[in-house]
Amino acid sequence: MDIHYAGEHLLPGKLGQLFIVLSFGTSLIALFSYYFATTTKDKLDLSWNRLGRLAYRLNLVSVIGIGACLFYIIYNHLFEYHYAWAHSSKTLPVYYIVSCFWEGQEGSFWLWTFWEAVLGCIVIYKAKSWENSVMTIISLSQVFLATMIIGVEVFGAKIGSSPFILLRQAIEAPIFSRADYLSLIQDGNGLNPLLQNYWMVIHPPTLFLGFASMVVPFAYGIAALWQKRYADWVKPALPWALFAVMVLGTGIIMGSFWAYEALNFGGFWAWDPVENASIIPWLTLIAGVHVMIAYKNSGHSYFTAIFLIIISFILVLYASFLTRSGILGDTSVHAFTDLGMSGQLLIYMFAFIILAAVLIIINWKHLPITKKDEDTYSREFWLFIGAIVLVVSCIQIIATTSIPVYNKIFGTSIAPPTNIIQHYNKWQIAFAFAIATISAFSQFLKYKKTDVRKFLISLVVSFVMAILLTAVVVYITEIYHNVMYVLLTWAAIFSILCNAKVLSEAFKGKWKLSGSAVAHIGFAFILIGALIAAANNKVISLNNTGIGFGDEFAKNNNPRENIILYKNEPTKMAEYTVTYKGDSTSGVNTYYKVNYKVIDADGKVKENFNLYPNAQQNAKMKQIIASPDTKHYLLHDVYTHVSSVPLKDDGHDDHEGHSDDENYNKPIVHEVSVGDTVRFREGFLVVKSLNKNATIKDITLDKGDVAIGMNIEVDANNAKYQAEPIFLIKGNTKVDFGKKVDEAGLKLRFTNVLPAKDKLELTVYEKPKEDKKDWIVLKAITFPYINLFWGGTIIMVIGFLLSIFRRAKESKRS
Repeated sequence: MDIHYAGEHLLPGKLGQLFIVLSFGTSLIALFSYYFATTTKDKLDLSWNRLGRLAYRLNLVSVIGIGACLFYIIYNHLFEYHYAWAHSSKTLPVYYIVSCFWEGQEGSFWLWTFWEAVLGCIVIYKAKSWENSVMTIISLSQVFLATMIIGVEVFGAKIGSSPFILLRQAIEAPIFSRADYLSLIQDGNGLNPLLQNYWMVIHPPTLFLGFASMVVPFAYGIAALWQKRYADWVKPALPWALFAVMVLGTGIIMGSFWAYEALNFGGFWAWDPVENASIIPWLTLIAGVHVMIAYKNSGHSYFTAIFLIIISFILVLYASFLTRSGILGDTSVHAFTDLGMSGQLLIYMFAFIILAAVLIIINWKHLPITKKDEDTYSREFWLFIGAIVLVVSCIQIIATTSIPVYNKIFGTSIAPPTNIIQHYNKWQIAFAFAIATISAFSQFLKYKKTDVRKFLISLVVSFVMAILLTAVVVYITEIYHNVMYVLLTWAAIFSILCNAKVLSEAFKGKWKLSGSAVAHIGFAFILIGALIAAANNKVISLNNTGIGFGDEFAKNNNPRENIILYKNEPTKMAEYTVTYKGDSTSGVNTYYKVNYKVIDADGKVKENFNLYPNAQQNAKMKQIIASPDTKHYLLHDVYTHVSSVPLKDDGHDDHEGHSDDENYNKPIVHEVSVGDTVRFREGFLVVKSLNKNATIKDITLDKGDVAIGMNIEVDANNAKYQAEPIFLIKGNTKVDFGKKVDEAGLKLRFTNVLPAKDKLELTVYEKPKEDKKDWIVLKAITFPYINLFWGGTIIMVIGFLLSIFRRAKESKRS
């Protein structure tokens, strides 16, 4: 028997699914059209070309249509759709609703598809004689991406996962036997609290633009092999490769800033497998860019250049498999769960591996491989060596990150390293030292032939100056306890000096030299900033009392590095006097006001500022989800987050099996009318009036809903306070929103309306006399010279932009 469900909005879902089918169809038409345009040698190739262009542009329109329908569903809280219910809620502000869009796999695949559609249209405009062959490869990638969100079954096999599947189709539950099941769904599952940060609004789009843009240089490389235009592809592909390096690098650093600002592990890089999956193709593409430049100027290392460009895109697909197949579930907190698309992801990856391998084998004898070895004193030789170092660095990262893959394939149970950060650092610091050193002295080398005397003079001057400056930096930052830290600091300073010398030539009119020099200087600053901040960050919230916070706290925190702050009681912490001033709630987050003061020996306040770390008591994740707040100075940051807080009342939910009510004595229920007085230990309260037009933040009142506020005046400790607990009837559900009066140790809940008695039910909770003080447990860390890391990122991006403009101009001239 069919059930006619009430209140469902099926049109946007059907329209969205139509756009998905259209995107698949148009990408398929573009693929075949561009293929025949490439292989046809008569006048028909113009017709195929026109059809390919039309199809790909329609593909962009259809992809935008998918996004518009999905955003409409999420924005309007249409919880009959599984994606909206699973990833959003009514309490989220608009900018976090945007984040809901790509929290799930389907939404992130759409983001990837969108960027690839946009980039393909730009390639159509720019590629000239390369258009047909390059767009064939890009269209093939677009076909695979379209299948990821098509959500159909073919011969019993599921292909893709549609974002427009209905909740009742995705989940089996008794509730769906009712035609009015939507009236019982008051809200969605909500956005992961870790993603409720403004960086997550802009980080994923930037990251996926980086991933998508890597298909373009890959497509040029494959097209060159396919059409046997071996030497021609480097110039038009180089600006795209630089663009991909710049955007993906920016996305990675944005993710690092998100980790620093929103996660409470106290840092900006944790070598998490998902972080590694994004940085691996970035490093290989950087290597590829440098070898492409070497080939363009000297004719050397052709195969290395094309191999690195090809493998970079393959590694993007491998990264997608790692993060989306569920295989990293036990080793990463960032990975997606498995949606049953592991097979599709592998087919996507292996299709391009096989395509590249076949074309390389077929063309092997004809590849322009030079017989003459590079001169040791040539730039191309050291660009090649630098690329090899980057590749070996990536192999080390891949080898450890892929441990779950080995275990899955071979049935082994290899455990990842116990101290994962130390494991990666001991290898990657050595690689970073080599890269920084090569990026320094190679700037003094010329292509093909270098004046050795001039090279050695420039090298010795920069070498000696770097030693002197390193001694100063090491002394100031006190990192002399670790030899590798000292060596890496020297290498980074050496790189800055050498590239600054080259940059000085740019000011004399040689502007084409500026891009690489600026990018290398930015990278060197990133190395120094990351090294000093990671090596010298210092916990200042030291607990010297010997008192812990319980066994459960100690499982995830070090009690020695956390202090308890009682409300309005100043506590000394390093040079600061810190005071917990209270809290305020906005949406699902509670913000804890922590005042910092620096007081000199004369009692004069030299500094005074407030930080607002926040925590969300998340019932679904069975823990508090804390986000830090940071005071930024020029030379250091003070980073603060809460590790434990008293349980807060959310009106109806429990947290970890507990309720906020446990913080109070047994409640007393009073039946009251307007004007009545209720006494409690510290004083009395008066019911002043009712507000029949009460509003509740982030909750929309529909027709028939009722929200009533009880205006109460509390008189305690010779002071008066106002409170307005709210009673809500929404549909068939009754909910109340309590209000606290912390100064009086009270929580007040307007729990019912009793029309038969013409009374109102007021429930009063009072804290035990000895436990009226609020508290938080807090951890604070200082990060010295962290701005070198963020500033280096900006400098590096500027360098990439300069290089892109230069290479684009060269490509246009050619």
